[in-house]
Amino acid sequence: MRYVLFALPLILLVALVSVFAFSIDRDASLVRSVLIDKPAPAFDLPPVEGLDVPGFDTAALEGEVTVVNVFASWCIPCRDEHPLLEALKAETGVRLFGINHSDAPENARAFLAELGNPYDAVGADRDRRVSIDWGVYGVPETFLVDAEGVITYKHVGPLTPSAIETELLPALERARS
Repeated sequence: MRYVLFALPLILLVALVSVFAFSIDRDASLVRSVLIDKPAPAFDLPPVEGLDVPGFDTAALEGEVTVVNVFASWCIPCRDEHPLLEALKAETGVRLFGINHSDAPENARAFLAELGNPYDAVGADRDRRVSIDWGVYGVPETFLVDAEGVITYKHVGPLTPSAIETELLPALERARS
């Protein structure tokens, strides 16, 4: 009995290390959202104060395929992905909406004035309520919503050229067909 009590912590440690070892090569961005293939949550976001584009609501997502990007001025990866969003908009003409996550309006305006504003609409999510409803747990995150208002794709973290080419553009083509 004494040996069993001595060996039990060692067995538990080996089991825990094994779980981590087999999980270490998994891509965290492959987290599947429970909202995939479901209608976008009901929301109504006001525009960012002083920005020359409107806010948006759930109804605005219907009728046309839309990329929804959750961003913040204080988010360094958001700054890194921003040129890719501008290129995506220019190359595909896709409708691009932004959810400004937990940001002061003056900071959001300065961010977009400095980097350019590719968004057709930007909603101010100051209290993070809409982001929570969308299942966002960090910025940036990007969603694809089909013309019926159904979320068909989610990318966690900053978009990369590879992710756009191999994931987002094929998802966009599927949503448009």
